[in-house]
Amino acid sequence: MALNWTMLDARHQPIPLHDESTIMSIDRDSQVEFSMTIPDAPPSGIAATGGIGGVKKMKERGKLWLTNKRLIFTTPRGGKAKPSFESLSIPLDAILSSKFEQPYFGANFVVLDIKPSVGGGLTDGTSVEIRFYDRGLFEFVSVLEKTRERVVYMKRQAAMEDDETLPAYTSSGSAPRASNSYADTPPGYVA
Repeated sequence: MALNWTMLDARHQPIPLHDESTIMSIDRDSQVEFSMTIPDAPPSGIAATGGIGGVKKMKERGKLWLTNKRLIFTTPRGGKAKPSFESLSIPLDAILSSKFEQPYFGANFVVLDIKPSVGGGLTDGTSVEIRFYDRGLFEFVSVLEKTRERVVYMKRQAAMEDDETLPAYTSSGSAPRASNSYADTPPGYVA
């Protein structure tokens, strides 16, 4: 997961990765709210050191894309104030867990626990809350879970295939050849 690393085109939409296709998008400005909680926040602004046991919270509204490889959030261009973050790219296999919340009062939301990328500007224990303002959330959560399960399954299959392919062994002319006589065989053993 990386903060402000998404490559955007002139229309402020994410540029797809190789073999990436969009599954679902909510591309009307300010229809999605992302609230991010980053424990023990890294340095920001002019600070020289990170937080000490603290939590950094960032909240923005913008657009959302779900692809077959990642979940992408971008903030709208040209706002009055500079957003706390401009984009967030979450590889689907970096989503550690998800929890669909249905409070008694207020809109439904989903909480994602994220494994941060090295150098991505986030720390272990980062979580994201996603809320929609123009539609229900249940359909998105079910598509997200199915897509994520597929990505994790394909990653496991690739790892298993790598484990099953053993290197080819060839006999080299310089290796000592085995003989049929054994010097340390037990008494009465015939080879």
